[in-house]
Amino acid sequence: MLIAVVALLILWPLLVVIALLVKLDSAGPALFLQTRIGKDGRPFRVIKFRTMRHNVDNTAHKAFMRSFVRGEICPSQASNALYKPFDQAEVTRIGRILRRTSFDELPQLLNVLKGEMSLVGPRPNVPWEVAEYKEWHMERLAVLPGITGLAQVNGRSSIVFDTIVQYDIAYVRNQDPWLDLKILWRTFATVREPHGVM
Repeated sequence: MLIAVVALLILWPLLVVIALLVKLDSAGPALFLQTRIGKDGRPFRVIKFRTMRHNVDNTAHKAFMRSFVRGEICPSQASNALYKPFDQAEVTRIGRILRRTSFDELPQLLNVLKGEMSLVGPRPNVPWEVAEYKEWHMERLAVLPGITGLAQVNGRSSIVFDTIVQYDIAYVRNQDPWLDLKILWRTFATVREPHGVM
């Protein structure tokens, strides 16, 4: 929480600029609020910068993510038009930049201050994804969800969901401040790459 406070004090001018750019780029609010499932299955509202056009139909995205959690779709198939979770045209111009840099995740520092998230931990899923969990997946809900995590710095966008959960469970069972620092350092290094980590 202390790191989150310091980060917000340093980054607030950048956050204001991003919010203004999101508003100017397309109609709709600058922030995107979505219910996610946190520690011990408790729901909370995650805060992100909006990267998609306002009020888009997310039916196809839901179907994709349900299949992904069930292990029916591999990440490599997402490049095929049949498996795209959403129309790329629905992502705003600013949204593409925010996703590439993972800056859309920065408002989650407020979730950290509220005690709903941590800087490091498993990424929180939406309720309809959690509904598809296998029983052993539930262990990833034993800790606060994180802005970044072990899976995010080990190929988040290119590994199957079961592998993501295995990384998350490894983190749950081996929590350590030094591990958190290593993950944070690797996150800063990875977000400089073309596709980010979040």
